[in-house]
Amino acid sequence: MDKLVIEGGRRLEGTLETSGAKNASLPILAAAILSKEPSVIKNVPCVADVFTMVRILKSIGAKVQHNGNTVEVDPSHIRHTVLTYKLVSTMRGSICFLGPLLARFGSAQVSFPGGCVIGPRPIDLHLKGVRCLGAEISLEHGYVTAKARRLKGARIYLGGAFGSSVLGSANIMMAATLAKGRTVIDNAACEPEVVDLGNFLRKMGAKIDGLGSPSIEIEGVKKLSGVSYSVIPDRIEAGTYMIAAAITKGDITIKNMNLNTLGAMLDKLREAGVIITQWHGHVRVRRERVLRPVSVTTLPYPGFPTDLQAQMTALMCVVPGISVITEKIYPNRFLHVSELNRMGAHIMLEGPSAIVSGQKKLSGAPVMASDLRASAALVLAGLVAEGVTEISRVYHLDRGYENLVAKLQSLGAKIGREKDVK
Repeated sequence: MDKLVIEGGRRLEGTLETSGAKNASLPILAAAILSKEPSVIKNVPCVADVFTMVRILKSIGAKVQHNGNTVEVDPSHIRHTVLTYKLVSTMRGSICFLGPLLARFGSAQVSFPGGCVIGPRPIDLHLKGVRCLGAEISLEHGYVTAKARRLKGARIYLGGAFGSSVLGSANIMMAATLAKGRTVIDNAACEPEVVDLGNFLRKMGAKIDGLGSPSIEIEGVKKLSGVSYSVIPDRIEAGTYMIAAAITKGDITIKNMNLNTLGAMLDKLREAGVIITQWHGHVRVRRERVLRPVSVTTLPYPGFPTDLQAQMTALMCVVPGISVITEKIYPNRFLHVSELNRMGAHIMLEGPSAIVSGQKKLSGAPVMASDLRASAALVLAGLVAEGVTEISRVYHLDRGYENLVAKLQSLGAKIGREKDVK
């Protein structure tokens, strides 16, 4: 098992390019099996979750060529519709195979998925959606088994306890493309990654209206075609590097970035005093003065992303004053707090909120990553902490950040990856 070793206190400067969006790539790779023809998907990040998706595709009989950031999927030879626990236990995104398998083959057996330990994330909305489309569902021995001769369009409300479901919306949208008749998804997720999936499906020949709104309409078609498609840039990766510039008093230019997808985060960074400018798909982020504390509440898109909450918490740890970070999507998503406190942060948890008392400095320390975004927060803290920070269990970072160490090194960070001998 590897660890990251960071020597803090270096100002980050330079230019980097955003990779493709992991959270768009995963459902798009699953959607490729809706056609009998090959699809070529470009700008796919080289991260562990994508490698897992490729293994799953191969396990069910698809032929997959993965070269750099391009994945070619030939689904014409798929013979199996069972996804075993061994394959899906490490990644929640695997559940998005349920809809495509069911729509094209009439059956699917998917093990309950794994992923980051950030609190309960049930798949009840996925099951509700496919039931509404006419599937028969059984839950046995840790597997979801779904069957349907042909799905039928329906009106489906996908509201959950904490708002809309991104993967749930994606799953039902994929299933509905081959269903008979019209499907309306009410309270659909509006995230850019769902829109990107919808644009991929449209290019395949799906009839979809309302992308980016809470009401998505799909008119089922008899078949879909293989296509060539390029995934959107990763807004969460870009947001993480923007916060890296802020926390290190740096000056970073990010290429291949659509700021329109990060409006809520930009608002909070500017409120704190970070200087942000953009031109022709580039964004420059710099900090020239002491920042101000801000309060943040995570909400479904276009609100502040839950996937940037941990990183924003790390930034507020070194901003003088009191900040309140409230988590409305996954109220238990604060496993990074105890590790940040080990580095000298002063954070108290009160229900779904973290009360952050900003300090003048953090101190390097051995810490342990608990999930993907918590890992990123610890990296950010390590970049600004005095001394050396060692972060263990960095396989979480491998799931969602392409070439993280190399990108940070190119900006001047002193960071390396070593074997953890513990």
